[in-house]
Amino acid sequence: MKKQTRWMIGAVAVTGILSLSVPPGAPFVTAGYAQYAQYGPYVRVVPPPRAARGKKGAGPPAAAPAPQPELPPRVPFSAADAAAAVIPGIADARFWADSATDFTAALPSRPGPWLVLSSGGEDGAFGAGLLNGLTAAGKRPDYSVVIGVSTGALMAPFAFAGPKYDDALRKASTEITSADIYEAGRTGEAFADSWPLKDLIAKQMTPELFGDIAAAYRSGRRLFVVSYDLDAERSVVWNMGVIAAHGGDDALKLFRTALIASASLPGAFPPTLIDVEGNGKKFQEMHVDGGVGGQFFVAPPALMASTSDYRLPATELDIVVNTGLKPEFKVVERFAPSILTQAVGAAVKVDTRLMLDRSYILAKRSGIGFNVATIPPSFDMPSRGSFDPAYMKALFKVGYDQGESAHPFANRPPPDPSQSALDPVPRPAADNPPPSR
Repeated sequence: MKKQTRWMIGAVAVTGILSLSVPPGAPFVTAGYAQYAQYGPYVRVVPPPRAARGKKGAGPPAAAPAPQPELPPRVPFSAADAAAAVIPGIADARFWADSATDFTAALPSRPGPWLVLSSGGEDGAFGAGLLNGLTAAGKRPDYSVVIGVSTGALMAPFAFAGPKYDDALRKASTEITSADIYEAGRTGEAFADSWPLKDLIAKQMTPELFGDIAAAYRSGRRLFVVSYDLDAERSVVWNMGVIAAHGGDDALKLFRTALIASASLPGAFPPTLIDVEGNGKKFQEMHVDGGVGGQFFVAPPALMASTSDYRLPATELDIVVNTGLKPEFKVVERFAPSILTQAVGAAVKVDTRLMLDRSYILAKRSGIGFNVATIPPSFDMPSRGSFDPAYMKALFKVGYDQGESAHPFANRPPPDPSQSALDPVPRPAADNPPPSR
């Protein structure tokens, strides 16, 4: 496998194992922006030398990790309190991602093209390049709805605000390093501290961008990002336009907090605690990376179900997958974190493919165009580490060239890797249209 980074959810299990098995000083690296510059949170685990694992004859075992400072206890609250919780002063700042009623109420009054941006860590450079390429080719729609998860959430404000911010998106996706995302060293809640990412988001999400997003919201467009409420085990959709339109320093702080929440890889980065009120109580919700609830978000699960008759109020659905989907062979080290990261990496690809299939069915049922852009299987440049600028610039160019090409999107999900080009799955002629735009 050319690139040994692996995506998020497995970080929970991986970091748990690491806390028991990796001695101090072992090379453990998180790539946060990662799935998301988010970070985009990814986790990279390099097994420590065999001698450090206590092999017979290798010397005394490594010293136990130093104890971490005890964190203050959280204010207790009930499931009913959580269900009723709102952001003080901006009650409509977010809604549960599984609420069909709240979702439909938050949508624009008029249908338009939708853009959905997936998780992917440093691979978000692909999506950034694609959007820049679409602009250069004069083929980028004025999206009425933009939705981002994890890395996609960090990209979404730039994408929503339009081509004016293409260069800012390029820089955010190609000119950062791991030092801009995290600082190594355990905290009581994670194996790295994400304060550099918080600072980066504060610099990128400027008052000017905030104001442009507010203006776009007032014009009828919508920007959503997704985080995961770990207490409730439910995804949360943040209505970023509502927050921006509210205005003020507190709203800008909440806007930035929602972005860091969507990129808070559990175990690798500390969770994001968000102040809320519910049933007369003040407490904090614990939010982690939005990818825990799915690699991207289109609509509540009940509306996307094959048994539903819901029609998406859009004119087209464009999905950008910021992660590779092809299998990558690797002889896996007999070391728990390596086994877990390889297994979770494979599971993420399966999950992404299933979500693409469900989205394709929804688009067909809705009578709208389905367009998906994925990293070409031919791209195999190795990354020298977390958020390697050379790697990201190369992937940005791949995305840019694809966006500028005659057919930047495919009109159906990518074929299963097990499908042979010499033995394609037969399709009815009516279901086999020419390549999408």
